[in-house]
Amino acid sequence: MKILVVDDEQDICEILQFNLEMEGYEVTTANSAEEVLELPLSSFDIILLDVMMGEISGFQLAKRIRENSATSSIPIIFIIALDDEEHTVKGLELGADDYMKKPLSIKEVKARIKAVLRRAKFKEQQKSNASNGTKETPATINYQGICIKSLSKSCTIDGVAVQLTKLEFELLLLFLSNPDTVFSRDELLCRCWPSDTYVLDRTVDVNITRLRKKIGQYGKQLKTRFGYGYVFETEIVQE
Repeated sequence: MKILVVDDEQDICEILQFNLEMEGYEVTTANSAEEVLELPLSSFDIILLDVMMGEISGFQLAKRIRENSATSSIPIIFIIALDDEEHTVKGLELGADDYMKKPLSIKEVKARIKAVLRRAKFKEQQKSNASNGTKETPATINYQGICIKSLSKSCTIDGVAVQLTKLEFELLLLFLSNPDTVFSRDELLCRCWPSDTYVLDRTVDVNITRLRKKIGQYGKQLKTRFGYGYVFETEIVQE
């Protein structure tokens, strides 16, 4: 993955470059919008963009990026120095995918980059699925004693209503809609977690453990594929 870091503070660029390269990313830095405009922008997977720069601000640069069809879909995370709601709102209105406030936490930077890249990947998958005519989730899915209804957001196990959290329901619905399909943690995060939050991979494991307990005897069929993710092993009947 190629990341472009744009900030007029050289120290910030160097710190971000060092830490992100340690994570395996390929990082390019620039200290002004003018430098950025000389780069092959379409080659980057994500841009970290400082708001307050020289003659061309981060907002103005973002506007140019979004207006260019070759770069319009590149995720942008704004770096905002001012604790100012107006700047935050303006950035989001320009099409920013997320924002961070200085002083930056490296841990938060890494987490937000992963979250934004996950969402971008999921959006591309949705577009691909739509163009390929992927079928919609059925209104009711039955597997042995499990009955899950996607419209009423309800689930029963052997005729008894089971209280699932929103995340647990979305996970179970996804697994039963796609039997014998392995989903990685990243895929589960993209499909089941809100797009405006970032969470750690471990969060998926915790919710899977809770779901296993709630679906009783069927929990043993929600299996871990080490190094790959999770799968609900069964053949189900869909109505």
